Amino acid sequence: MKLDIASPIALTTRKLSLAYDGNTIVQGLDLAIPQSRVTALVGPNGCGKSTLLRGLARLLRPTGGTVYLDSDAIAHLPTKELAKRLGILPQSPAAPEGLTVRELVAQGRYPHQNWLQQWSKEDELKVEDAIATTHLENFANRPLDTLSGGQRQRAWIAMALAQDTQTLLLDEPTTYLDLAHQIEVLDLLADLNRRQGKTIVMVLHDLNLACRYADHLIALKAGQVYAQGNPIEVMTEALVHQVFGLESKIIRDPVAGTPLCIPISRSVDSL
Repeated sequence: MKLDIASPIALTTRKLSLAYDGNTIVQGLDLAIPQSRVTALVGPNGCGKSTLLRGLARLLRPTGGTVYLDSDAIAHLPTKELAKRLGILPQSPAAPEGLTVRELVAQGRYPHQNWLQQWSKEDELKVEDAIATTHLENFANRPLDTLSGGQRQRAWIAMALAQDTQTLLLDEPTTYLDLAHQIEVLDLLADLNRRQGKTIVMVLHDLNLACRYADHLIALKAGQVYAQGNPIEVMTEALVHQVFGLESKIIRDPVAGTPLCIPISRSVDSL
């Protein structure tokens, strides 16, 4: 399936297959993710969104096929080189008890250190810049477990920023957050994309937020790409019916001008 936007490609898969405990989740997937854009992965539970993200980050070894980062096969990249080019924020990450925001963010600099060069002035600057970018200056010395959900999520994003990669993968970055904190986190990611040209790939459950914030939308069904492209073209009543088994009405968001999905009922043939 071709991209609908003229953009260089950041991540590509060729015949990618991924499995857990011998159960194939993604089979023979060909995919292209545009560079310097925000891409949202959507689909029903169990369709392979998180599995695909782990495969793209080399956290899950493929049973077949290849993932390319800027045309380089990630299977052949040294671990530290990959960590300098691609960062991932997993779903519901956990940190040691008592770790402060600054200590967490500093962990993002580990890929840039070696036995000859430990902590440097550049590391310090990157950490402070990540804290400032995520507006956490007033919380830098606070233990992570004393922060609100939105503040904690910003701290994890700051750690990924300190890693200083061009590509960021985020697995459900708004999980467990109330609506205000969801918007806070998504606004931050959109701002990073606009100001720094970061390639951002995120798994989202909320179709309306995915349409509002993504330049490129990928809908997955049973481990395959059902549709991809600009949200205005991709998010249709037919897609919602086929992918989610839901009757819906798609209207234009009066604020953002993006597709707005109004759920009606479960499709009879999905029951």
